[in-house]
Amino acid sequence: MTSTISRCPCGSGLPLDACCGRFHAGEAAPTPEALMRSRYSAFALGLEDYLLATWHASTCPVDLNLDDATSWIRLEVLDHGSAGERGHVHFRATFREGRRWGVLAENSRFVHEAGRWFYVDGEPSMERLKPGRNDPCPCGSGRKFKSCCGLG
Repeated sequence: MTSTISRCPCGSGLPLDACCGRFHAGEAAPTPEALMRSRYSAFALGLEDYLLATWHASTCPVDLNLDDATSWIRLEVLDHGSAGERGHVHFRATFREGRRWGVLAENSRFVHEAGRWFYVDGEPSMERLKPGRNDPCPCGSGRKFKSCCGLG
């Protein structure tokens, strides 16, 4: 898999091919966190087939109908772990839909079967953001909103 994206959308700072891209290409994610990061990157890149393939059969939807208007901006992993065949990841994902901003937070559950981790389900909550001109930018750049993503 050859990428034109210099950094992986998951926020690791690594090139896509050295990070989540290898999982998108078929390599099994070694941990629930790695799978969750690769799924976030798949949402950001519109890789619906990968998302469906890594969703546990017991809870997998027929299709996702990804919204092209949603741009996934930033991922924060707050907690993660595994015990035996079960795993969990608590994350926050910042997104933008046009000029509107939001944060999806979820406590996700994973299961390890047949040598692979699968996403089972989660407890999501969504919050709309209304960044002010002088607030820190929600993208995580450390700059003020007006000098960063608030320009457009």
